[in-house]
Amino acid sequence: MAVVKLTHCLFSALALVSACDDHVAAPMPDSAPAPLASIASPVAVTPPAAAPSAKPPAAPPETVACQHVLVAYKGAKNAPAGVLRSKADAKARAEEVHAKAVAGADMAALAQAFSDDQGSRERLGSVGKFKRDGMVPPFSDAAFALATGGVSAVVETPFGFHVIKRNQ
Repeated sequence: MAVVKLTHCLFSALALVSACDDHVAAPMPDSAPAPLASIASPVAVTPPAAAPSAKPPAAPPETVACQHVLVAYKGAKNAPAGVLRSKADAKARAEEVHAKAVAGADMAALAQAFSDDQGSRERLGSVGKFKRDGMVPPFSDAAFALATGGVSAVVETPFGFHVIKRNQ
């Protein structure tokens, strides 16, 4: 019954469309619509296939290699005795380092000039390759979230404020 009503509506719509062409209203058909057997079966419409992606998403890396600059403050874990800056001053200094790194400054030079981590400063900021559980969670989370060559925002850990660049 629904197909019959749909067919009747289609005939009515076609009559109206052709009437628009002639600028004269066409009469509605008085006869009953064609029997169900004479109506063609509906065509199945298949949605377009999704375009294949260029490549499947890459699996997260097991290790990453990074450089960093650590700006410590008085009272931070393992802060050198000579570090007397406040936490607010340390964050401001780290934000300065971040701005320079994002602008394209060399991380090795930034580490030598600004880092309070003596070991990585001697290695030009390098912390080497490490697994996700090889660093404190905020550091690892930031490092693993970066694309290769990316620079993190300022990251706070118990050691102070870090600016991280992922190299691999």
